[in-house]
Amino acid sequence: MQTPAAGNLRRVTLSSLFGSTIEWYDFFLYGTVAGMVFNKLYFPEGDPFITTLLSYGVFAIGFLTRPLGAIIFGHFGDTLGRKKMLILTLVIMGGATVVIGLIPGYHQIGLWAPCLLILCRLIQGIGLGGEWGGAVLMTFESAPQNHRAFFSSIPQIGMSLGLLLASGAIGLASFLLPDEAFMSWGWRVPFILSGVFVIIGTYIRKNVAETEDFLKAQEARQYAPKRIPLVELFRNNTKLVFTCMGMRLIDGVFFNIFGVFSLTYLTQNLNIPRDQAIVAILASAFVMSFFIPFWGYMADRWGRARIFAMGATLSALSAFPSFALMHNHPDNIWLVWAAIVIPFGIFHAAVFGTLSSVYAECFDASVRYTGISFAYQISGVFAGGLTPVLATLFSNMLGGRPWLICAYVLIIGLTSAACALYLWRQTHGAGRVAVTNSVLIK
Repeated sequence: MQTPAAGNLRRVTLSSLFGSTIEWYDFFLYGTVAGMVFNKLYFPEGDPFITTLLSYGVFAIGFLTRPLGAIIFGHFGDTLGRKKMLILTLVIMGGATVVIGLIPGYHQIGLWAPCLLILCRLIQGIGLGGEWGGAVLMTFESAPQNHRAFFSSIPQIGMSLGLLLASGAIGLASFLLPDEAFMSWGWRVPFILSGVFVIIGTYIRKNVAETEDFLKAQEARQYAPKRIPLVELFRNNTKLVFTCMGMRLIDGVFFNIFGVFSLTYLTQNLNIPRDQAIVAILASAFVMSFFIPFWGYMADRWGRARIFAMGATLSALSAFPSFALMHNHPDNIWLVWAAIVIPFGIFHAAVFGTLSSVYAECFDASVRYTGISFAYQISGVFAGGLTPVLATLFSNMLGGRPWLICAYVLIIGLTSAACALYLWRQTHGAGRVAVTNSVLIK
């Protein structure tokens, strides 16, 4: 017999957090080494700008298949259950990560090297496309109504912990090994280690119960005509889906500017040592791990969409002063670290920590997995995958100066804030648009 959701909450929260951490760890490992290793190892030697662009291009490919994963796992997550899909996504993601750690370089197998790298990134994208929605729904649907923003923010910590582990693993290998050994085999160890994490995560996820929201939706579906969740989603929620996609833009852009591109910017444009650049990302991820649940807690009291809009606005406004500090004071490493930690660790946490509850609150349980996954991952193709490529181009256009990047972040952030405020005003004025629960606002 299924364990009641209330008694199962602690186990669900733990399994979602651990599994989410592993998934993000796998995905971020590539971004962490893309501008340091893959641009040299998996592509023909040439202009560093071109090889870095190619490396980030493969990084973007992982985002292209995330919507496919969202559709596939969203469909089966809404029809067969959240738990089953989460076990499958974990295995898919971890397996692809281990294979990346085993692919020989361009000098060993030629064009097969980048081709295999691209294939693994495609598979990773499919896995992560299904993972995020299921992880946040397991906690959201198991938590009490007035604490759902807080509990659905906990799997979001997996993003910062995954980044912390990925950056930390690569940073440790970089610190302990000479450059030749690190480039030869040291960077591979964190990728292969993912296999161990997958075994542990699969065991944990097998021992949780399905959510009550899904079980009730499944029971109601027995007496209703059979429909495809994606079709049903757009039949009733088209405008809402596009609003959610607009909200998501700042999350993907801001994360990939500060969490991925900044490593290349600091090391190549400002000549800051690699280990010092990685410390900035590590410190940001550490701070973010505390602020994500804090903002989730505040969202239950102040309103979820309002907290999100505040975080999006602060993130947008922080880009110019942050990059100005980095660009003008590269010799003061404390200012450089502060310029990344404050906006990335605190402001972005307000966005990412509340996004899951705002999304989940918008859709009925029968299409919720599909709805939140589709909106999140489709937006991520443009907001996340293309951002490091665009940032590299913007920086190169101004001879290494970051002002076009800052303008891009500002425009995207204000757009996302406007979408969140639009959603809040619609629900505040009419009491309900397409959302299923009035606790979205307070």
